[in-house]
Amino acid sequence: MDFDFSDDQEMLRDTVRKWVARSYTFERRRAIVKAGGFSPEAWKELAELGLLGLYVSEQNGGMGFGPIDAMVVMEELGRGIVMEPFAAVSLVATSLLNAGQAPSSALWLQGIAEGRERVVLAHQERAARYRLAHVETTASNNGGTWQLSGTKTVVPAGAQAGAFIVPARVSGAVDDPSGIALFLVSKGEKGVAVRGYPTQDGACAADVTLTGADAIELMPAGQAFGALEHAIDIGIAALCAEAVGAMDKLVAITVEYMNTRKQFGVTISTFQALKHRIADVKMQLELGRSMSYFASLKLNDPAPQRRRAIAQAKYQLGQSMRFVGQQCIQLHGGIGVTDEYVASHYFKRLTVMEMSYGDTMRQLGEVSARMQSSAGVFA
Repeated sequence: MDFDFSDDQEMLRDTVRKWVARSYTFERRRAIVKAGGFSPEAWKELAELGLLGLYVSEQNGGMGFGPIDAMVVMEELGRGIVMEPFAAVSLVATSLLNAGQAPSSALWLQGIAEGRERVVLAHQERAARYRLAHVETTASNNGGTWQLSGTKTVVPAGAQAGAFIVPARVSGAVDDPSGIALFLVSKGEKGVAVRGYPTQDGACAADVTLTGADAIELMPAGQAFGALEHAIDIGIAALCAEAVGAMDKLVAITVEYMNTRKQFGVTISTFQALKHRIADVKMQLELGRSMSYFASLKLNDPAPQRRRAIAQAKYQLGQSMRFVGQQCIQLHGGIGVTDEYVASHYFKRLTVMEMSYGDTMRQLGEVSARMQSSAGVFA
């Protein structure tokens, strides 16, 4: 299998890497954190680069690119631990809008590509524990108008979004996937309450409470859950690529520190025990990189194969993120956990990513449930 990137993909990587290095410095990121975890200016810059329309078709003003291009972009954004919700808006929500049947989908897609609109998926509920089919939010049709009631938690950049894609139950028991439909809810609608808050990595999220809020049906029950699973898998693959970029940069920062920090008159990079430790870190990074590639390559496969591959990738990335983050902080010593030093921010981001879209133990269960006649994570 050819793992070389095309010239266009390398050009895309170079464009994003230069923007991160020039415009998304650590000092600017700290200022964005203090301002609430989101920068409208940085979002506008991403739009000017054309990145927000990555998954949007050309007829809707986008680029119409695919999973590998998204992986390339996410790696570079991960290197700069960019907090703006690029994946949540331009990959996850966009994939659902592309698949949806609402007449307004095309307008939202065009607005996303131009950087004017932000739409995010609001699917998590407090009692769900990563179970995607566990939906207590209800939808009722009153005189031809859909109205939603329920609460969604940890919605990425919810306070900065203009609309939400909301899975809601129209029939069946609370864990029945066939009774879930997808709806578009504008933040300005009556009955929509948004409570924003910061997250541990410096970004922002929100709880969205719906009380009889008017909504537009994006996708009916029956076909909605499959599209929702696919969108979540796109989000996981993007997160895996982002984690690879973040780990790659954190390892480089750690190696640079080891080559300058001295103990007993020599740099600590000369100590054999630390050489072995950084070699183990590098191995975990490369394991994570290979599984990130695997996840992105499997995104367009049939659902059973795709779901298993994504769970395998997220499990390995969870292992790698925890190991690389903890070991790099240990190699720094006390300075590694200070807010003034960049390594601590990479560690926080890696920790949050490990818990997102199902933590490592959840993914191990997913892998186990999908094992057939053969044994092993990579079977």
